[in-house]
Amino acid sequence: MIDIRRYQAKDNEVVKTLHYLGWSQFNVDARDEDNLILDTDLDDIENVYINNNGEFLVGIYKGQIVAMGALGKLSKTRGEIKRMRVHPDYQRRGFGQVILQKLLEIAAQLGYTELCLDTLAQNIPAQKLYEKFGFVQVRREKIGRLDMIVYEKQF
Repeated sequence: MIDIRRYQAKDNEVVKTLHYLGWSQFNVDARDEDNLILDTDLDDIENVYINNNGEFLVGIYKGQIVAMGALGKLSKTRGEIKRMRVHPDYQRRGFGQVILQKLLEIAAQLGYTELCLDTLAQNIPAQKLYEKFGFVQVRREKIGRLDMIVYEKQF
């Protein structure tokens, strides 16, 4: 199975690579300014997530980071699931489910009563995962040229 642990500074380059690899599966260059994807949070994961009533987890399989996910704070009771990624070579093994389940447990422990997240409209596997965990689609929106679906979950 996969081992889950908190992000460490030494993981940063691998985490960024995994982040961009996730976008590239859908022919999106996340570094293209026209897409308006803000990923500056990956330059300061400790302060954006871990030290701000959130979390950033990595999943390790055979000594290699192959999955990740984050929980960010929006308010005292509302959090946001971010940066859910599984390396393409390791998808469909339940690794994303393990990360998401752990983030949901942490969110409850931190006192969040509502979570939100978004995903690409074309990312059907992610949509199925979030819906399996009780997230409900609340709207669609455009971020730059990207069609996104926004989900919410109440605890």
